[in-house]
Amino acid sequence: MKLGPLDPDQVADLRPYFESVPDPRSRRGRWYSLTAILLVCACAVVSGARSIDELAEWGQRASTALLTVIGIRRHLLRWRRSPSPATMGRVLGAVDGDALDRAVGAYLADRHRAAAPAQAPSSSASGQLRVIAVDGKALKGSARLTAPRRHLLSAVTHGTVVTLAQVEVGAKTNETPVIQRNWVS
Repeated sequence: MKLGPLDPDQVADLRPYFESVPDPRSRRGRWYSLTAILLVCACAVVSGARSIDELAEWGQRASTALLTVIGIRRHLLRWRRSPSPATMGRVLGAVDGDALDRAVGAYLADRHRAAAPAQAPSSSASGQLRVIAVDGKALKGSARLTAPRRHLLSAVTHGTVVTLAQVEVGAKTNETPVIQRNWVS
């Protein structure tokens, strides 16, 4: 597997968004901050990692300079090591998925706004209709022995594709009430 390099400057602008995600762990016994763990995971995913083991492998191969920028603390013996696969799995399993989704969505929306050139007046002012698609999807690999497969409901724009909102629904059959409750005023 090939995990690509990542520039430390690209990591810093994601930090404020991850700091808004509440840490589900107790304060006692923490070595890594939640933001540092999420940054390691994000960097690894962007570099091609697709599993918890690959996330940890990316962290073990990352340079000391990059781990410093990410926020991995230095041990008293002067070594700097990224979280183990077990730590990453426990933290990712306990973190509030909706809060993480909001943080990543805000980051991507801000990057989209910054990268978009100055556009003409809104499409509704030019006479074109704005179209929003709402669709539900089952998350692949989310089923467990004790829990059924998880379902998400997303609202996406057409033209310039932007995910406007995303929420987890309890079962595939209850998407319409979720739309009415969350998005219809």
